Amino acid sequence: MKGLRIISTGRALPSKCMTNDDMSRLVDTSDEWISTRTGIRQRYFCEAEGNADLAAAAAGLALKRSGIAPGQLCACIVATVTPDYATPSMGCMVQRRLGLPEDLPCFDISVGCTGFVYGLQIARGLLLQDRRPYALVVGSEALSHVLDFADRSTCVLFGDGAGAAVVTLDETPYACVLGSRGDPAALSVAGPGLPRAIHMDGPAVFRFAVEALPRCARTLLDQAGLTLEDIRWFVPHQANARIISSAARRLGVPPERFYQNMERYGNTSAASIPIALDEMSQQGLLQRGDRILCIGFGAGLTWGGALLEW
Repeated sequence: MKGLRIISTGRALPSKCMTNDDMSRLVDTSDEWISTRTGIRQRYFCEAEGNADLAAAAAGLALKRSGIAPGQLCACIVATVTPDYATPSMGCMVQRRLGLPEDLPCFDISVGCTGFVYGLQIARGLLLQDRRPYALVVGSEALSHVLDFADRSTCVLFGDGAGAAVVTLDETPYACVLGSRGDPAALSVAGPGLPRAIHMDGPAVFRFAVEALPRCARTLLDQAGLTLEDIRWFVPHQANARIISSAARRLGVPPERFYQNMERYGNTSAASIPIALDEMSQQGLLQRGDRILCIGFGAGLTWGGALLEW
């Protein structure tokens, strides 16, 4: 089976950094309350920027680092639940800003925090059917636009940002699993006509995540015929440090093999995994041949994972 390889990555963040102390001036909370429960110490909020600004910046950086011509792309897929417009799509906005070819399918997917993983599998399907050898997958969110700053249980968790990857087919190990279970009571953002605030049943989401993450990991390993020891890095959605620690314990994997950066960015939904991959790449943590397991979980409820070789 043809695998999928990440050629290059990029990330973009708004200029406004909000520490936990900054948040305590907006809502009844504290650095101690937030950090001990979530592992988050700061996040970034859009002020002058829009979501399309972040998406285009991250995608442009990934494309520049790839060294490929835009005409070699077969698709531009943007995962987001906070687009600047209902239409045109964020994909189309990225196409316009980067001057990508017009014969390029550009579209959005709304899969919450699992969006980037869904995007990888969609890109693989399109690559299998197209003569052009590369695809651009972006996760980008402006979650500060949908936060209720009177609700300290949610507003302290989320941040804005974008991550992107250029991918291509390759003869490397690959496995993917995707899933969904409609449950708006657990985590949702209201649609037109209602206040667009994030609503979340924290305990329900926590229970779902700590079960879904290790189950997804085991399913991927079974598909690929690999073991936990074959994986160099686990790159989960960056929602909560306690979720990741619990998943590591359930799998029996040392926590240091689970990459975490939510202390710097908060929960950036669809952007969290590609932001993490770009950060790891730029820090030299990812070496050619490393097997990595990316797992997303969140609103929908959705979950999904992709096993890749770097």
